[in-house]
Amino acid sequence: MFQISQMALAACLALSALRADAFTASAPRLHHAASSAGQIAIPSHLAVPGAASSLLPSSPSPPSSSSSSRSTRLFSTTDNSSSSPSSSTLERLPNSSVRLTLRIPPASTSAAYAKTLAAIAKQLSIPGFRKGAKIPPAVIENAWSRNGGKNAIKTMAINELCSELIGPALKEEFDLEPIGQPALVTPADVLAEGMTPGEGEFEVVVQCDVWPDIRWKEMEGKEKPYAGLTGKYRRKPFDQARFDAALRDLAERYARLEPYDDGEVRPLAMGDACVVNMTGYLANPDGSKGEPLPDAASGDNVEVILGTGRYMEGLVEGLVGGTVGQVKTVSVRFPDALRNKELAGKQAVFDVEILSASRRILPELTDEFADQVRPGLTVETLKEELRKAVDSQDAQEYVPARNEALGKALAEVMEVEVPETLVTNQAREKYALMMT
Repeated sequence: MFQISQMALAACLALSALRADAFTASAPRLHHAASSAGQIAIPSHLAVPGAASSLLPSSPSPPSSSSSSRSTRLFSTTDNSSSSPSSSTLERLPNSSVRLTLRIPPASTSAAYAKTLAAIAKQLSIPGFRKGAKIPPAVIENAWSRNGGKNAIKTMAINELCSELIGPALKEEFDLEPIGQPALVTPADVLAEGMTPGEGEFEVVVQCDVWPDIRWKEMEGKEKPYAGLTGKYRRKPFDQARFDAALRDLAERYARLEPYDDGEVRPLAMGDACVVNMTGYLANPDGSKGEPLPDAASGDNVEVILGTGRYMEGLVEGLVGGTVGQVKTVSVRFPDALRNKELAGKQAVFDVEILSASRRILPELTDEFADQVRPGLTVETLKEELRKAVDSQDAQEYVPARNEALGKALAEVMEVEVPETLVTNQAREKYALMMT
């Protein structure tokens, strides 16, 4: 047995997700077609550094229910008043749950009650007492009782004690990490009825789930049962079209311009570049020119690359076929997402004077081009990096399937009690996901 490692933590979460399926199996599910199988492997280097010698069980798993006790100083107030040591007892329950009993000394209950009274006194305005004056506890209790009954302050003090004691007791005294919110076995308002601050030992019992211990199964011929595990899940084939588009877009960034020869009259074509002066007008309902657009919407010596999806709808299409020296009237539509909300989605008309035109020549995919993108790259390493980038984005869709495969593979070689809190949380997440 050993405290849960980083990898075992991931496995525990995966196992809890598998169990959560039992809660959501009857709910509607969405299915996606897949045409190829992905495979995962758990290499040996994923072991937590320094934990290799502890990954094999040295003794049998303890019974599901056991108890132990410690003596510790559990509570100290902000004024550094002393408190006598208090004992705590831990009982192990099934499904990695524990029941913790705290026996709190009188000095600690008195300090917590005084701290709560002081906090409440700052919020009250009681006739006959000036601000900042010391108010007797009985008066504060009477004034505050309308907010929760006669034991409201003691209930708050008990909750204050629990918030300060439970976490340290579990972590520091028993080396346990709680999951979720510890719950009082007896509600705080009921405990308050039998609590007299500063008199007698006060007992509080809480129950909570904790991160479990795990034990690896004995595997013949394997020192580390988890090393080399594989799991399979289905995913779509590599998106070659997306890869080709990414490679083409990269080449577009490094295109060079070659001006048309002097005197050459050649109509603009897709892929060319031109420099233009633009004067814009709002479009009338019949498509004719209306009021002039603001200066920010027009411009001189504007470079336009003739390619789809680059500019407002209609501009590139209206320039194709134009020649240098020509003024073309182009109808466009401003994007709906334009920052200028007065123009967003509006129709407009531009007079576009073509000042010059150039061919855009894309670079060849060579090692020289790759080195230009980043020194040291070759065309093959450039393509490999692009493939990984495209594939990693697509792979995000299949993370749940991958994790499920990992959980199933690990479940075969490990023994662990999965806390109900994890199962419940996973079930809620799965249900919420399906409802969306």
